[in-house]
Formats: sequence, C-alpha cells, structure tokens
Amino acid sequence: MELLVKTRADAPAGFFAAEAAGLRWLADAGGARIARVIDVGDDRITLERISEAEPTAAAAAAFGTALAATHDAGAEAFGSPPPGWTGDIFIGRRSQPAAPTATWGAFYAAQRIEPFVPIAVAAGNLSASGAEVVARACAVIAEGAFDDDEPPARLHGDLWAGNVLSSGAGVVLIDPAAHGGHRETDLAMLALFGCPFLDRILDAYDRAHPLGEGWRGRVPLHQLHPLAVHAAGHGPSYGRALVDAAEQTLALV
Repeated sequence: MELLVKTRADAPAGFFAAEAAGLRWLADAGGARIARVIDVGDDRITLERISEAEPTAAAAAAFGTALAATHDAGAEAFGSPPPGWTGDIFIGRRSQPAAPTATWGAFYAAQRIEPFVPIAVAAGNLSASGAEVVARACAVIAEGAFDDDEPPARLHGDLWAGNVLSSGAGVVLIDPAAHGGHRETDLAMLALFGCPFLDRILDAYDRAHPLGEGWRGRVPLHQLHPLAVHAAGHGPSYGRALVDAAEQTLALV
C-alpha cells in the first residue's frame, strides 16, 4: 500500500486527531469507501494514498447508493462529533463547534452558519446589511421552520468535489468534517461546487433512500454553511452568494 503523509507544523490541538476520528467513523458505516487512516500525530496524519482515475457514470451511481448507506448509519445527535472525540472539529483550516443538539435547526444556525458571519464581516467579504439578512435566516432556521422527522445522519461534512476522489476501485472520500447533521447538507455541498456525474449520484441516492418532498428547493438552505465558511476567507463573491442563499431560504417560509 502506498502512503500519503499530510503535515502541518502549526496545527492546532486536535487538528489531525479530529480528521482521523471522522475518517474512521465514516468508514465504520460500511457505505462509501473512505481513505484508510494508518497513523496520526499532533502535526501529521498518514493515510493510504488513493490512485486516482477518470470518473465514470457507473462509479458515480455506486457512490450515490453507498453515500445513502453512510448517512443511514446515523449519529448520536445533530452536531455530535465522531464517537470518542470531544471539542471542535475542523473544516479546512477553520474550527467549528460540534456540540450535540436536540434539533437540527438550532444546531445548524448556531454551529454551522453564525460562527463564520463575524469573520466574513471583519474580512470585508460580507456587508453589515448582508449579515442582517443572514441573521434573519438563522433565526427562522433556529426556530425550527425546516425541522422534520429526519434522524441525525452521519455526514462527511465537507463533501465538495475535491474530497470525492475517483479511483480504479470507485469513489473514495477524504478530508471530512464529520458530524451528525441533515443528509441534505452533504448533497447540497456536492451541488454547490459541482461534481462529475452529479445527476447519477443523486438519482442512485434517491433510489436507495428517497429524499423528502421539495428537497431541491431547500438546496440554498443547506448551502448556507459552506457559503458562510467561504465568505469568511475567500472573497466578497461568497459573501454575496451567502446573502442570496439566505434570501432564498427566507422565501421558503
């Protein structure tokens, strides 16, 4: 087996340990294939190296079915981190809370959107008026406007195309921000940044575990998290996209 060693000399406490815990928890679900953790330390993690190949429609469909199984493996609560891990988890280089919460809306607003808003404002990527729109959307979400009977799903949490690798053995996932959440959030992130054969993934997923009525209309709601993260550090275009998604979310109520 070829190995990949990722290092970061300035890694905050738990940075790589949280990644390892997330990868192992996702792998335990027995659904989507996950990069294997070989070793982990304070400033590094050693993983199996994935030999990449061209994406195929068949592999995408198989991944959609497998992702549904990963989600269905569940989590202790909305916001819960991988078992055995306490404290924050990380999305990219940014930390975010991972505190078990009784309802999805309360978790999503407080732990996935609101922490990044003041950072985006301070960076000049989100206007004060835009932040007010996002705050209104968060209030509606926290009050339970979009809570449903979905149980906490076992999410990858950072499911953009760069973390969805195509290999000769099919799709392999890397670099999670794993936690308990709503399964539509992973799918919305796939759609936000694009993914090869996305329609095949979604069709196979929906066959394996049908999505709730109106799920396509809720995509902007579930994209608020990744847009807030990107607005915090990747320019004002993401701030504008965040406000647009917040306005679309408010229009759903």
